[in-house]
Amino acid sequence: MATPDFVLALREKIGTDALWLSGVTAVVLREAAPTDAGAGQPAASGPEVLLVRRADTGAWTPVTGIIDPGEEPADAAAREVLEEADIVAAVERLAWVQTLPERAYANGDRAAYLDLVFRCRWVSGEPHPADGENTAAGWFALDALPPMSENMLERVRAALSPAGEARFQRGS
Repeated sequence: MATPDFVLALREKIGTDALWLSGVTAVVLREAAPTDAGAGQPAASGPEVLLVRRADTGAWTPVTGIIDPGEEPADAAAREVLEEADIVAAVERLAWVQTLPERAYANGDRAAYLDLVFRCRWVSGEPHPADGENTAAGWFALDALPPMSENMLERVRAALSPAGEARFQRGS
């Protein structure tokens, strides 16, 4: 995963100590084109979700990324989708705010994230791994998702929930 320049600059000062970073998850949805089921069966259609396969772990996820200093979070979500999958997306709403547990990377760096999950709508483009952070990108029917972590599935579910107030994760 490409590390933003501002994080590299901070790492020069603090080494591998834990960083608190703000991130986004962009759950991009589009309506699937109807398909002919044949034999008098109804045509299949429904929402599809954009997923990318991460180059570092091989995991399928919605598009995720780090918010740059001073960047509006919704703008960061749209930027990450364009950078990672070459898809133009319109951010519709904030769906979920959560804190993620601290994680250690292979190089010893540690970070914890405030994650803002946005529901986004596809505007244009065909997905492909656009920046080297992913090895694949594509649209998936909601009933045919590849294996994903429970937290990533929960991010998709949060974006699919009816419009209303954003969900906030609360500690014990």
